[in-house]
Amino acid sequence: MSHAVVDLRSDTVSQPTAEMRARMANALVGDDVYGEDPTVNQLEQRTAQIFGKQAGVFVPSGTMGNLLAIMVHCHRRGTEAIVGDLSHIFLYEQGGASHLAGVQLATLKNDPDGTFSLTELRRRIRHDDCHEPITSLVVVENTHNICGGKVVPLSFLDELAALVRTPGVGTGSARIALHMDGARVFNAAAALGVGVERICRDFDSVSVCLSKGLSAPVGSVLVGSKEFVAEARRLRKALGGGMRQVGILAAAGLVALEEVVPLLGKDHERTKRIAQGKQRLLKSPNVTVDLASVQSNILLVEITQPKLEASDFAKRLGIVEPEELAAGVTNKSGAGIVVRASARDWAFARLVLYHQVTDEQVELAIRKLQFVIGQYDKRWPRA
Repeated sequence: MSHAVVDLRSDTVSQPTAEMRARMANALVGDDVYGEDPTVNQLEQRTAQIFGKQAGVFVPSGTMGNLLAIMVHCHRRGTEAIVGDLSHIFLYEQGGASHLAGVQLATLKNDPDGTFSLTELRRRIRHDDCHEPITSLVVVENTHNICGGKVVPLSFLDELAALVRTPGVGTGSARIALHMDGARVFNAAAALGVGVERICRDFDSVSVCLSKGLSAPVGSVLVGSKEFVAEARRLRKALGGGMRQVGILAAAGLVALEEVVPLLGKDHERTKRIAQGKQRLLKSPNVTVDLASVQSNILLVEITQPKLEASDFAKRLGIVEPEELAAGVTNKSGAGIVVRASARDWAFARLVLYHQVTDEQVELAIRKLQFVIGQYDKRWPRA
């Protein structure tokens, strides 16, 4: 008998919906490099409208969207962008800012809520000394992945915008730009109960991913002013991102905006149910969850036992042992439960939900977590 698999490694494993596949098969297409693909044009215009921006450009990935934003905002040699030290741009985009754009990344320590010190930011802004690079951009990630899907507070975003637009901050008329890595910004909007246009109101550009929790197969949209997008579109070609009859992919993005965005709140509820299930029934000295910190669709399971690596914990979740079958840790058909989780060189394992994770799968995940953690607690009664 095959196992019941609950894949919570990432929301990037989400699958295109039936409506996406149908719309993709029948999409009107043209050559997008010529600006003649009507479905791409519709996606770009619709996304810009939702975010309250003038224009948008469809790109193959969020990494390219972020890189293009850095290239446009930091167009002079000898410039720098300030990012969080736990940001995706700094950790997981191969240093593209320096490697491909010639832009230095300066980091600020991310606080647990995904923010950073604005006092420290003000101290780190540079533009007067000929020995130093010119600070041209500040980037915020929202929601914040490595901080556990934290929703960056609106008050922080407002204070940040006020700071970088303070007279004398920046160099002359070339003010410091703001970019949001909004790969999961629709999750932030769902959590806060506000529109994305409010969250991104003061940002010059936003990159939003369609292929994570929104479950489109490919793509992100980078939005901003008409001038910003025109330059980003030009640079997209240089990065190899010019695509032709790509309306086939853009069609899925339109469905994501129409049909999947409204479902994100359910993902958050299911994520909290997993956290609550573990907290309610297990008081483990080895593995813990901070229920109060669960704000969106990402759950960090913290490993507090020094003899247990997060990677070993994730590996164990993916194995079905005879002992758990005998204990009834199965689905209704008697199949063993496999939970796929992410773990790198972290002190935690990461679980990420998306709309194709059902209520039944949530219960299976809770059952598996409880059993595996119980095994560790028998081995190590105290951390």
